[in-house]
Amino acid sequence: MTDLILLATLLDGPKHGYQLKKQAGLIFGHGAIHNNLVYPLMRRFTAEGWASKKTVPGERGQNKQQYAITAVGRKALVEKLSDFDDEAARSVEGFRIRVALLGMLPGGTQAKILDARERALREQDARLEGLEQVVQLSVYPAEVVKFMRKQLAGEMVWVRRLQKIQGKARANSKPLHHGDTEARRKAL
Repeated sequence: MTDLILLATLLDGPKHGYQLKKQAGLIFGHGAIHNNLVYPLMRRFTAEGWASKKTVPGERGQNKQQYAITAVGRKALVEKLSDFDDEAARSVEGFRIRVALLGMLPGGTQAKILDARERALREQDARLEGLEQVVQLSVYPAEVVKFMRKQLAGEMVWVRRLQKIQGKARANSKPLHHGDTEARRKAL
């Protein structure tokens, strides 16, 4: 998950390590991510050609390393986001990061992700319903199950709304002509 988020933070332009740590930390809902997580990933990204690195002058005369996503990195990010199996569909965080970056993905992949999450939610709700029917739950466990089912129902409403948005966007999009592929590649 961290690799997807770090790579995605470079989509809006080059950043130095401190900016990456802070922005990714905000996305995760806490302070800056630790150096031991960020810099090894950035070394891997540059080694794989997913990011470029250059030294730029800092504000106080020091040098800073600035990272930028490459075309190869954009392609790798799209591939990683598109890899959405049943296990990933059960991950709240995995789903949310993909929704945040859904616009990068082809329409068919968008639909696949949304459909997979819908199935995962239905399966989880069916398990909870089965639990309610088979096990005599005391007050507090019953409240937990009721709360979880309410959360699932709320997310199902959201997924259906996303499916409608995605369907409308797909219906309104024009098929790419051969000459448009370069413009689409640059847009990614």
